[in-house]
Amino acid sequence: MFAAANAYLGLKIGLTVSASIPAVVISLAVLRGLFRRKSILENNIVQTMTTAGEAVAAGAIFTLPALYMWDLNPSQQMISFVVLIGGFLGVAMMVPLRRLLIVNEHETLPYPEGTACAEVLVSGETVGRSARMVSLGFGVGGLVKALGDGFMLFKTEIETTIFRFRNAVIGMDTYPALLGVGYIIGPRIAGQMLAGGILAWLVLIPMIGFFGANSAGAVAPSLSPIAELDAWGIWGDYIRYIGAGAVAAGGLITLIKTLPMLYSSLRSTLNGLMQRSAFNEKTTIDRTKNNVT
Repeated sequence: MFAAANAYLGLKIGLTVSASIPAVVISLAVLRGLFRRKSILENNIVQTMTTAGEAVAAGAIFTLPALYMWDLNPSQQMISFVVLIGGFLGVAMMVPLRRLLIVNEHETLPYPEGTACAEVLVSGETVGRSARMVSLGFGVGGLVKALGDGFMLFKTEIETTIFRFRNAVIGMDTYPALLGVGYIIGPRIAGQMLAGGILAWLVLIPMIGFFGANSAGAVAPSLSPIAELDAWGIWGDYIRYIGAGAVAAGGLITLIKTLPMLYSSLRSTLNGLMQRSAFNEKTTIDRTKNNVT
């Protein structure tokens, strides 16, 4: 359920959030409250499965849509193959990177969502209140969604043109899910997303519509003249590709920045394997700490 919800949010707003925290709360409410089981390991397995499912879903929705944008229309077998290979590759890469990212860089990388999951797992005093809050969020969000998009009692999408440019559009989507996403990601990232939306809808789209209004033919990648496109048409034919290029550039820059870290982590892993072969049978290496006994 959380993987499907994360995939829906990612395709809708281009961002996914961790489902581990609500999964931990629900797991504690069900296993401890309903079945009277107090095993922290079972609850940890539940949140681990949720994290793995949403991670695979996120990897799929951030890569496979590019194939549809190129009109390749991959089959279900191809999608399953890509997702499986991506999952296996992620696990394989996490083996050499775990000690560097989790142990050595613990103070630099705080992992707030993982820390929150650990705190919820360890502390059981607020289980009932947290579970009630999650259930209340489900109920209120579902009610608003049903009344708005189901019974059509109010508009969930509003927009209007501003300034003298016909393509300068400002609007809002009244989705409870977006409110929850904004609360989770915090004001900094939410502000960056808002700035990107303002740049696209109030700067780039009006500029493309203004300077391309006199173009006689279509300008690639669009198949229609810019003068015939409204704001949503410009967004679909131009802004989507600009955004995809920005995401690809950000990924390449991040990869280049992390290459020294990847090299040092792989070297440390290989050195550890070579040293381990020289230890005697009573010598073991703790998988979660730097201790050698």
